[in-house]
Order: sequence, then C-alpha cells, then structure tokens
Amino acid sequence: MAERAGNGAVAAETSVVPGVGKRRRGWVLAGLAVVLGGVLGFHRLVPNRPGRLGSLIESFLPWGGALVIILLVVALVRRSAVALVALLLPVGVWVDTFGGLLLPGEEGGGRELVVVQHNVSDENRDPAGTARALADSGADLVALEELVDPQLAAYEKALAADYPHHVVRGTVGLWSKHPLSGDQVVDIKPRSIEKGWSRGLRAVVRSPYGDVAAYVAHLPSVRVGVGGLASQRRDESAALLGRAIADESVEPVILLGDLNGVVEDRGLRPLTSQLAFAESGFAFSFPAAFPLARIDQVMARSAAVGHIRTLPATGSDHLPVAARVALE
Repeated sequence: MAERAGNGAVAAETSVVPGVGKRRRGWVLAGLAVVLGGVLGFHRLVPNRPGRLGSLIESFLPWGGALVIILLVVALVRRSAVALVALLLPVGVWVDTFGGLLLPGEEGGGRELVVVQHNVSDENRDPAGTARALADSGADLVALEELVDPQLAAYEKALAADYPHHVVRGTVGLWSKHPLSGDQVVDIKPRSIEKGWSRGLRAVVRSPYGDVAAYVAHLPSVRVGVGGLASQRRDESAALLGRAIADESVEPVILLGDLNGVVEDRGLRPLTSQLAFAESGFAFSFPAAFPLARIDQVMARSAAVGHIRTLPATGSDHLPVAARVALE
C-alpha cells in the first residue's frame, strides 16, 4: 500500500508541472532560429574545409527564407512566444540581405543595354526555336554557352536577321545588334583540364553610347556529393577570369555567363569583388524544370545591372535571364 501511495505521489508531482515539454520545445525552436540567423548573417565565417562547406551553404542561402517560414509555422502551432521573438533575428537578416531583390526594378533610362544570357545546352533539340525566343526579347546583346556542332549553324541562321554581328570562340558566343571588334579568346582553362577546352571570349561592343568590353564565360561545373561541393576547377577558372577582367582597359565592362555559382558563393569572389550584379530580382535559372539557384549571371563594372528576370523556358536545362545594364 505504501509503495502504491509513493508511486501515486510521483505521478501527482509530475502532473503539477504541465507545459514543461512545450517550453523546452520553444527554447529548441528559439535556438534553431538563432543558429539560422547566424548562418545567414555570418556565412562568410563558415569554413570552406572540409568539402567546401561554406560555398555549399552560400549556394542555397536565399532558401534560408523557406526555413524561417517553417520555423514560424511550428512556433505558431506550439504557441511559443520565445521562439517567435527569436525568429525576428533570421527574418531581419534575410530581409536585409535579400529583401531588395523582391522590389521591382527601376524604369529604364537612356544610356542602357538590354542583355540576355543563356546556356542553351549541348543537348538542345530545338536550337532554332530557342534562338527565335531569345531574339523576341529584343536584347542588344545575347550571350550563349554550350554551342556545339551541328546546333551552332542553327543559332547563326536564326539570329542573323536580328543580330548581324556575332563572334564564337570555342563553345561560347556573343550576338550583337551593334558592331563588334577586338574579339579574342579568354583563357580560363584550369590546369587539370585537357587542351582544347575553350569557354571564354572577349569583344568590344561599339554601342551607341561608346565602347563596351563584353565578356562571355562558362565556368566548369560543380558537383554535390558525399564529400561536399566539388568546385576546385570552377574556383580556379573564376580566378583566371577575374585577372583578365581586372586587366581590361576598356570601360564599361559587362560579363555574361554560366558561372556555375551564385553571387553569394565565395568561389566567385574574384568576380563579385570587382563587378556589380543585379539590384533586384531572384531569377533562379537552374534547373529549368524546378529552378533552385541563379547560376547564369550578368555582372558589370562602370555600369549598373538593374532588375534581372528569367525568360520562358527553351529546349535547355537552364532558363534564359535578361537584364538592363545602365552605363555610367
């Protein structure tokens, strides 16, 4: 009998502290919110070894907003005030970092070029249709990557009427409504890749507003595996391209390309440290079926890249992106 009473007392004691589990879960949610805010705000402090963890996190940084929403829903269901207060941190950091991209772009001015960037895919089954869709954008410049035979001839034929000037080097090309000169290969080949790999070009656009140095580049692909992010070749290629652009004597400079990285990725720092990028618009471009990130980029120096947007899908696994570049 005494033993039963003792057990009953323990049960009674437990029952008089309702909500302890809920409060603990609230503090767990609050802790997760603080960690998420820290990662969003101080991602540069995340080490890149092993597995280029920092670059991997930065590749999907905008999606931190989705994690904030999930935590917010859970906090509301749990009715946790402490978690809701803690969520103010990641919300504030995300809005400060990415909120501007949600704003509409400013109206176009006089001294600007409309540009389109598109990795057309070497497996594109409708190059002519893709070319017509890009021409319908009315862009001044169209940069294409993964140009291979026999599709190249189809692009040249379909774009000829709207873009009388073009240059192709290796597997990248630039089509322009304005005359081009001084075109040359830009060597961005990593040392570990065999000869014959050519994915960079430079040309001077004789625009109505003066000369513009235009670069088109396709940096090496990255892969995500059990060992993390394999981006060594991409990073090396970005450094080579950064050096070439740093030595460029013509201003302004516009870079168009599939850089296989987002602008937050530290692997692209040789480029983002000296070039401006879009002020508004997310324009997630890859993969086309369910875009997760914008790895197709428009950057500029001595010019401002305005609102960037995606264009309708083509026969590629990338979406085209378009932007207005205001020249200084």
